[in-house]
Amino acid sequence: MRTDEVLLEVENLTVSFSMAGGLHRAVRGLSFSLGAGEILGIVGESGSGKSVSTQAIPSLLPKNALTSGSVRYRGKELLGRSVSFLREYRGKKIGMIFQEPGRSYDPLQNMESVFFETFRNSDRKITRALSLEKAASLLSETGLERGRERLSNFPHQFSGGQLQRIGIALALAQGCELLIADEPTTALDVTIQKQIAALLLRLRETRNISIIFISHDINLVAEIAGRIIVMYGGLIMEAGKSALFAEGAVHPYSKALLAASPRFGSHYSRERLKTIPGRVTDPAHTEPGCPFAPRCAEASDECKDGVPPLVPLDGEGGHQARCVRIPWR
Repeated sequence: MRTDEVLLEVENLTVSFSMAGGLHRAVRGLSFSLGAGEILGIVGESGSGKSVSTQAIPSLLPKNALTSGSVRYRGKELLGRSVSFLREYRGKKIGMIFQEPGRSYDPLQNMESVFFETFRNSDRKITRALSLEKAASLLSETGLERGRERLSNFPHQFSGGQLQRIGIALALAQGCELLIADEPTTALDVTIQKQIAALLLRLRETRNISIIFISHDINLVAEIAGRIIVMYGGLIMEAGKSALFAEGAVHPYSKALLAASPRFGSHYSRERLKTIPGRVTDPAHTEPGCPFAPRCAEASDECKDGVPPLVPLDGEGGHQARCVRIPWR
């Protein structure tokens, strides 16, 4: 599968929100690229800037958002473009799966109506019969049993995992090339999480789509993504191939995320789950230095003296980190 063709380029993206208490800096200079057919994982705690940065790609941010930088899809600039221009990209080229699928649907609409409305966005002349046929095919592709029969059901008649499969089918309904999965396994049990991850991997193979997979779980992301970006305080803390994270992350925040993940066979009676002390950085009052410094066990006075640059590390794979304590700099 080809991943050398660049599908998406994000350069120096900043996102701030104008609030009553001042300016909240949610994303502070994010840059990355995504190849056709590639899966990129973005990891970090709530408030790290993961969802905000990806919602900026199809311009789904609220009106009080202030953005700068560049977001290019197949060379076409998307940031700051009109709604009429973006209609050709939202859904048709860029699909999204949102977290907490139970909140993503109108409780008064059955799934037949939801799919019909979605198909009409790209084909105003589509009939109900053709819509039913295409919807049933998509539900079958995403692994929902008795999909044709279930189209008459309402959201409350599905489980969380079933609703997420429907959400993936809706994201694929207009033939998107890029699928942004914003924490698609949140609130799902471990077994269903694995099934959703396996489904996304299969869709990447069968449809050759690119995927941005956002999650708190760095281990889950490492299983399906070729590359990982670790974000904190609106900045990339570490980035590189998934295999490099499996062998050993180098940034203190990446290491803390890995240490905080429960291990198979562990039990609370024998060992205490490691946690990251302190609170996530406040975007309204950003630290003058490294945003993770107040919570970092390896921090020194040097960490408070300006935000460290994101620098390449020794070795292959484009591994980068933002830390003054890493000796490879």
